[in-house]
Amino acid sequence: MTNLILPGLVDVHTHLRVPGGEHKEDFTTGTAAALAGGFTTILAMPNTTPPLATVQVLEETRQHAQTAIYCDVGLFAGASAAHLDQLPYLATYAVGLKIYLNDTFGLLRVDQLATLQACFERWPRDKMIALHAEGQSIAVGIGLAAAYQRPVHFCHVSRQEEIELIAMAKRQGLPITCEVTPHHLFLTTADAERLGSLGDMRPKLASPADVEALWAHLNTTIDCIATDHAPHTLAEKQSANPPPGVPGLETSLPLMLTAVKEKRLTLDRLIELMATNPRRIYQLPAQPDTHIEIDTAATYTITNNLYTKCGWTPFAGMTVSGQVKRVVLRGIVLFEDGQILAQPRLIKCGEQTSPTSLKEAPAVMGEGEKRILAL
Repeated sequence: MTNLILPGLVDVHTHLRVPGGEHKEDFTTGTAAALAGGFTTILAMPNTTPPLATVQVLEETRQHAQTAIYCDVGLFAGASAAHLDQLPYLATYAVGLKIYLNDTFGLLRVDQLATLQACFERWPRDKMIALHAEGQSIAVGIGLAAAYQRPVHFCHVSRQEEIELIAMAKRQGLPITCEVTPHHLFLTTADAERLGSLGDMRPKLASPADVEALWAHLNTTIDCIATDHAPHTLAEKQSANPPPGVPGLETSLPLMLTAVKEKRLTLDRLIELMATNPRRIYQLPAQPDTHIEIDTAATYTITNNLYTKCGWTPFAGMTVSGQVKRVVLRGIVLFEDGQILAQPRLIKCGEQTSPTSLKEAPAVMGEGEKRILAL
């Protein structure tokens, strides 16, 4: 076995489906899948049921996570026109604010300029705003970053026109970053036709020209690889009204290691995209005595035998190189040779108690304080 030592990876775009979608994924199965994929930190999206758009729901979700996770988990707050007054208090315990400008699976789409302006004005400047923006919405996001002179992160960029516009904005010095997903790097519209509903996600799979444009910008414009792990059950995906989304935590690193082997990017660049840059963008704390070990000689075929509760992947049948053999978090081996070795443990959230209602929030929370769920 040939060992490659990498830092613990960070996924800035994971759907753990808690609360309300635990039949698709939960904190335990999702973080187990994260470890199996080499991720020691994941950031969970807020478009749950109910969404993470109020202090009460965010606090209840944090409490639920405390005895159910294997790796570090941060929670996004969701922007909602109905709860703009809660934004400063949500920021204390959220890693960032997620704003959905385009179609989303859930109730958090923001389509009013006044709501957008309120989000940019009320969300603390030391916390990131992440945008689900497609097509013309990319231009809206760039304009807001310029107008408010504050960092903005674009999620799952998938089209040539989008990445080229972001590249132009970066050349102008605007404070923006962006991510791409492995499914938008490795799959195209042809795969969408082959996979049917199992290849349906948002943004939708793009043309070969779009995919090539993403690869062309991987060493320059693109800041990080994000899985956009969005599991649904096979029954849901095969129903008359299948929801969009595909799992990705366990397949992202093998796909990117295969790209390294094929010399499409360097190992150093992979580390930047999947560890260094995500931690920097979201100002995440370091994880001492943490690393993952890879068998670089392993070549295998991806199957549906996965830790994710949904139990399937659009990459089933694809041959990849590089397999996660061991994951060590803060000196403790949590994953080895395909097995989770520990039980979900209590996370240490610090001494401060989060409020359970907005009424309590001003007296308890300090503006700008940074917190992240951590083992």
